[in-house]
Amino acid sequence: MKSLKNIFILGLFFSALFTQAQTADFYYNSGMAKYDLKDFNGAISDYTKAIEIDPNFAIAYKNRGDAKYDLEDYNGAIADYTTAIEIDPNFANGYYRRGISKMDLGNYNYAIVDYTEAIALDSNNSYIYTNRGITKYYLKDYRGAIADYTKAIALDPNNGFAYNNRGISNYFLSEMERACDDWFRATDLGIGGANEYIVEYCN
Repeated sequence: MKSLKNIFILGLFFSALFTQAQTADFYYNSGMAKYDLKDFNGAISDYTKAIEIDPNFAIAYKNRGDAKYDLEDYNGAIADYTTAIEIDPNFANGYYRRGISKMDLGNYNYAIVDYTEAIALDSNNSYIYTNRGITKYYLKDYRGAIADYTKAIALDPNNGFAYNNRGISNYFLSEMERACDDWFRATDLGIGGANEYIVEYCN
């Protein structure tokens, strides 16, 4: 009888764990749906509920950070990305997104540290190199920016943003032929703003 009672208690325990996990996933999925509808406050509310149920839900913190970022709460976003990284130190996207938030706050050197960590964890992501290049551009490290954009293009030859931004850095180094070549390629890839540079500087 005692054995049956213990089995019953264990059954209740595992049932509770299963229900808890399912509920955290439910709120997480609901948060993603609201985020896709640009209901960022609603998404934050649902991600918060998921986190309350599962405090180690790293991607829920990351996604809540994304929603805060879109509401221009960059410091709140950084706090969530930091928690996600603390839970999962190998979370490349956490470092990447935190880097973007730091860049938007003007904390360029700290942003570069995060981008570099993200690259160490995900070295094939073209857009991490692109954003690190943008940050180096803001610091007037044009050659460093060009190196990152070039790596981004090597990883993804259709990354029009990298071509456009490399063109800008080449412009500031007075490398006009290279700048124009980049802007023409960016235009071919659908980056509308690049055509304005062509009209201004390449004809």
